[in-house]
Amino acid sequence: MKNTILAASVATSALFLATPANAELPGPVRAMIDAAIERGDEEAVRTVIDLARQTNPDDGAELDTILSDYEADLAAVAADAAAAEAAAIRDAGLFENWTGKGELGAFRSTGNSDNAGVTAGLKLTREGIDWRHKFRARVDYQETAGVVTREQFLAAYEPNWKITDRLFAYALGQYERDRFQGFSARYSTSGGLGYDVIDNDSMALSVKAGPAWRRTELVGGGSTSRIAALAAADFDWQIAENLVFTEDASAFIQGGSSTYISDTGLQAAIAGNFSVRLSYTVEHDTDPPLGAVKTDTLSRVTLIYDF
Repeated sequence: MKNTILAASVATSALFLATPANAELPGPVRAMIDAAIERGDEEAVRTVIDLARQTNPDDGAELDTILSDYEADLAAVAADAAAAEAAAIRDAGLFENWTGKGELGAFRSTGNSDNAGVTAGLKLTREGIDWRHKFRARVDYQETAGVVTREQFLAAYEPNWKITDRLFAYALGQYERDRFQGFSARYSTSGGLGYDVIDNDSMALSVKAGPAWRRTELVGGGSTSRIAALAAADFDWQIAENLVFTEDASAFIQGGSSTYISDTGLQAAIAGNFSVRLSYTVEHDTDPPLGAVKTDTLSRVTLIYDF
C-alpha cells in the first residue's frame, strides 16, 4: 500500500517538473525520465538520470534540479506514510497490533521427575511508539497411571518503555507453580533497565537487569519473601534462511535459594507459518525445599505457529 501511494504521489509530481528552467534538456531524454518517475521505480529513475548525464554533459544543472525535486517528493511521501503508520499505532485498540507464536509438543524431564509429557506455550508481543508489551505462558504436564508426575505452570507479563532506540526500562510480573520443585506458588516482580546490544536482520541480543522481589509459597506449608536481583539475556541468531538458534538465560540472585535458568533452542521452518523447535532447558535452584533436587532439565520438541 505504501509503495502504491508513493508511486502515485511521485508520478503526479512528475507532471510539474517540466518547467521552463529545464527546457534545454532534449525532449526524448526528458520523456524517458518522466516515464521512469511515473512507473514509481526509484532505481530506474536514478539510472536514467545517470545515463542522461553521460549523454548530455552540458545539462547537468537541469538534471540536478530534476533529481532534487524527485528526492524531495520521495521524502515528503515517506514522511506522510510514517506519520500515518504512527497514528494507526497510537489509535490501535488494546487487542490490536499483537504478534506472537503458539507452541504444542512433548517433553522429557530429568531431576525432580523422570518422565515424558505434553507441553504448551504462548508468546505475545505488542510494539508501540514508546511502549513494548510482552506476555508469555507455559504449561508442562504429565500423568502416569492416573498420578500427576509433572505439573509446571508459568505466566509472565513485561512492559517496556523505550527511552532510546536501544535503551529501555522494564517492569516484570511473574507467576510460577511447580509442586515437584517444592513450591505451590512463586511470585516474582522486578524493574530496571535493558539494552538491545545487537538488533539487525540476522541477529538480536537484548539484556536487562534490576532489583527484584520474590515470594515463595511452599508445598509443605509456610512461605518466604526475599529481595533479589534479576539479570537476563535474550539472544536470537538467524543461522540460515529457515533455521534460528535461540538462547534465553535468566538469574534471580537472592539470599536463600537463587534460581538460574537457561533455555537453548533450535527452530526450523517447515511450511508457511509453521516451524518445529528442539529445546533444552536447565533450571538450577541453589537451595531448594527439602526433598527437591537442585537441578531440573527439560528436553522439548514442539510445533510452533507464528501469527
